[in-house]
Amino acid sequence: MICIKDNIAAVNLQIENACQLINRTAEQVTLLAVSKTKPINMIEQAYQTGQRCFGENYIQEAVDKIKQLNHLPHIVWHYIGPIQSNKTKLIAEHFDWVQSVDRAKVITRLNEQRSCHHTPLNVCLQVNISQESSKSGAIITEVEALAEQVNAAPHLTLRGLMAIPEKNNVAHSFNQMNNLFNLLQQQYPSVDTLSMGMSGDLNQAVAAGSTMVRIGTAIFGER
Repeated sequence: MICIKDNIAAVNLQIENACQLINRTAEQVTLLAVSKTKPINMIEQAYQTGQRCFGENYIQEAVDKIKQLNHLPHIVWHYIGPIQSNKTKLIAEHFDWVQSVDRAKVITRLNEQRSCHHTPLNVCLQVNISQESSKSGAIITEVEALAEQVNAAPHLTLRGLMAIPEKNNVAHSFNQMNNLFNLLQQQYPSVDTLSMGMSGDLNQAVAAGSTMVRIGTAIFGER
């Protein structure tokens, strides 16, 4: 039997310990609970512990969950999966954040499809930091132009960067992302989020300056 309350407490303790090692505070790192493929009752259990931020990878599954859980106040939904152009409307209509924006067409569509009655959609640009063909994300040289486009979009807010590191070169990938993040922060006051680190590399991510870790397995168990 998975005890989600205990798992979240353990992850938060791990974040706290990792922060202490480099003189950061745990408040500087947000825990995003990755709830893809997990049932509603597990998300509700996590919510009851105080967890508010949840990440989803599959659009239709996520929209169904969001509708079923719309009675929970202050729950925050992040879309973190690959974006197909024909799915941008659902993201714009239902999510608070999208972390996997990697091309101009998607930015244009999200801005056009985000209702003016909603607060602006929070955007992180996904960076394919190691330029792996198997991964989504913009390459480093594309980030500046994409950031400018998001910043100019009235219905979007540029919040930062997201990346999945190369497995065999995690530390280098994280350090590259931190450098890129620092450059972006100097240009845009709204940039405050560096989303990197998962269950297997949380400590390294925090040491490299991550402000948001995306944790699924350590909270909800294996898929």
